[in-house]
Amino acid sequence: MLTYLASALGCVTSPAARLLALQCALRANAHGCVRLPAGLLRGMRLNRRTEVWQELTQDGWLEMSAPRAAFLQARLLDDAVLDQAPGRSARRRAAHWALKPAPLIVAAAANPADRLTALVLAAHTTTVGTTADMAVVARLCGRSPQQTEVLLDRLVADRTLSAWHHQRDTDEVCWQPAPPHRAVPNPADTCAH
Repeated sequence: MLTYLASALGCVTSPAARLLALQCALRANAHGCVRLPAGLLRGMRLNRRTEVWQELTQDGWLEMSAPRAAFLQARLLDDAVLDQAPGRSARRRAAHWALKPAPLIVAAAANPADRLTALVLAAHTTTVGTTADMAVVARLCGRSPQQTEVLLDRLVADRTLSAWHHQRDTDEVCWQPAPPHRAVPNPADTCAH
């Protein structure tokens, strides 16, 4: 779906609009209609961000119905999105995973560009390795390779990644997910015997 959106959306489409388009595409029914609860949009930090919806509307990718308090409803205008494999139930699972793309742990307060970059990397993370072509990663993020390098640096600073490296001779980018943070017990919560 990330590959489809990289070609379907304009090159200037913001990361926030790309994340919204991804959720819409993955949650749409067979007729291209999607209903996004306000709680989901709040969790994505996209609630009341009308400019993001306007981007997708101006690109001719969706049309939005009148917003309601409990949810927002839209109809996708690109029929190709409905032809994407796999089926709807698998797409719903993918929509949920895209919010928290394991094995990468993204801070809830992370900005859309950082969240989209982490999602792209998580989609390319396998049990065999954590590498991908830099041009592919940059295109899926809607950024240039230089801008993607800045985003990768921010993911290291935010402890989403332990490290990353761009192998310029092969144009591959390699990354290492940060180890999961363990909760440190509060001394006041433990009993001393």
